[in-house]
This record gives sequence, structure tokens and C-alpha cells, in this order.
Amino acid sequence: MYVQLVKRASFLWRELEADSGENLLTKTGGLDYGNVRNPHHLAQILEEEGISHELVSKSEAMSRWPQFVFDTDVLWQPEAAAIDAESAVKSMVDLAVKYGAGFRTGWKVQQISRTATGFLVQNRAGEVIEAERLVVAAGGWLPEILDNPTLPRHFVQSLPQVQVRQGQIYHFPYAAGMKEWPSFVHKNEAIQTYGLQGGRDADFRGLKVAEFNVGKVFPSASHQDGLIDPEDRQRIVDYVVKHLPGVAPEPYAETTCIFTNTQNEDFILERFQNLTIASPCSGHGAKFAPLIGDLVATLSTAPDEDSGRAAVPEAFLASRTGAAAL
Repeated sequence: MYVQLVKRASFLWRELEADSGENLLTKTGGLDYGNVRNPHHLAQILEEEGISHELVSKSEAMSRWPQFVFDTDVLWQPEAAAIDAESAVKSMVDLAVKYGAGFRTGWKVQQISRTATGFLVQNRAGEVIEAERLVVAAGGWLPEILDNPTLPRHFVQSLPQVQVRQGQIYHFPYAAGMKEWPSFVHKNEAIQTYGLQGGRDADFRGLKVAEFNVGKVFPSASHQDGLIDPEDRQRIVDYVVKHLPGVAPEPYAETTCIFTNTQNEDFILERFQNLTIASPCSGHGAKFAPLIGDLVATLSTAPDEDSGRAAVPEAFLASRTGAAAL
């Protein structure tokens, strides 16, 4: 399902680039390896979907990409690209405003109230917006937004619970002569990591490396503390020493970020009457951003909730099988 969504999202990313006049994707190529990542199984799926790929033996991969130490055969995706997140968000906002959307920053929601025809949303300064339909897409702040007694409780309680975790990211300087790096995802029983070329947040001069879905758990993103766990830092440094000889094993920059996760890592796209909840989360929602926008627009503006829900993959609906709480 996700590979099919990647194909749809890829087309929309290119359409967004054309509409905005911005270069939002930088082709890097991508490597997937590790026995938990299961590159042979991934290759089979990509083959069925007609997506360009190559399954490379462990020995050949270490010859082609000497900046890595591989522990399994490797899946190579030559068309894989990195998203310029800041430019992408700005482009989407600019286009939304161009086509008539109102846009406010620093508008922190204090209270949501239901009315006979829709909702009143009030910020902390007492300003109010009246809306016929409401879409909540609050990321790591979703739990506190949904903890509102005026929202339909049976609907909110039917949604899969989300877990808000503070991840940690490190940037390592490239070793001499190592300038071109593919993105990578490495998963085995011991550790699950990912990496890509550092962006503007790290001066475009190093490799961004992090563990997937590891870090402190908070009730919502409002409680994040932004503190790096020294044990996590050391674990990543040890990983770099063992698996990434193409970088110097001392991070020159580090930061935290918020992961909002469902138990099975699927997204939540659901609607009840005139309320829509969108949580394209679990670390991989951003890759589908233009497609998520298309799905949420259809879901939230359809004449009734059933026709809107018909446009959404069943795995993202709260009624799906196995929507257990964390």
C-alpha cells in the first residue's frame, strides 16, 4: 500500500515543484539494508510496482559505497530523493494563500467549542474563528487538542492512541574525500537507524544520523525538553564507528525532534460529521505531504463522512482492524 502511495505522492511532489517554481527534491539515491529491513522482500515489492531498484550483494555494495559497512545485501533505489522541508512548507503555504486561504502564525489554540453549525476556535489571546468544518492536524500536539470535552467523545476515543516521543539527531562531518552520500535506512535486531545529507540546519556539510523512534515519551509536544540523552549520543557514536567509516565519529551538531507514533506506524485520517482528524505520523508522513493534503481535502469537504472516507486507504481509518491503544 505504501509503495503505491509513494508513486502517487511522487507525482504530486513534482507538480508542487512546478507550481511553486522551487526545487524541493534533491536526488540522492537510497540504500536499505539489515535483516529487519529485509532488502530482498522490499525488492520484490518494488519489482511488482515497477519502481526502479537494484539488489546489490553485500561485497559489491561495500565496494561501491566504501563509506558504509554493510551487514546484509543492499537494496539500491537510484531515484530516492531528500525533501527540503523548509522550502516545501513555505511553498505549500504560499500557494494556499495565493488560492485564497487565510494563514496565521503564532495562533495558539486555547479552546474548541461546538456550535449548532460547526465550531468556534479560540486562541490564547481571546480571538475567535468560526468554522463550519474543522480539520485537526496538530502533530505532536494532537493529544492535548483532542483532550477537549466539547469534541465528540465516542469519536475521539475510537481513534488509535498516539505516542509522542522526542527523537535525537546528530550531524557528523564527512571524512576526507567523502562528499556524495546516498540516504540510508539500516534495521537489524540491535539498532534501527537512518541517515541523509545534512541540510541548512547543519550548514549542508555533514551526515545526519539518528535512531528510529528512540527517546523520551511525553504526553504531548508541549512537554518536550529539547535535551540530548548522553547515552543515546554515545550509542550513535558507537554505531558510526562500527558502520559508517566515511564520517568522523564526533558530532558537530545535534538537536531533538518530535515523533508522533501510532502502535502499528500507520497514519490516522478520519472524519466524524464535520470534524476531521489528520495524523500522518510515525516518522514517515512528511514524505507523502502533497498526497495527504489531497486526501484530507477530499475527506473533509465531501458532502457526507461516508463518501469522504471512501477516498482514504482503509488502513488509515479508525474502524480498521487492530486499532489498539498503545
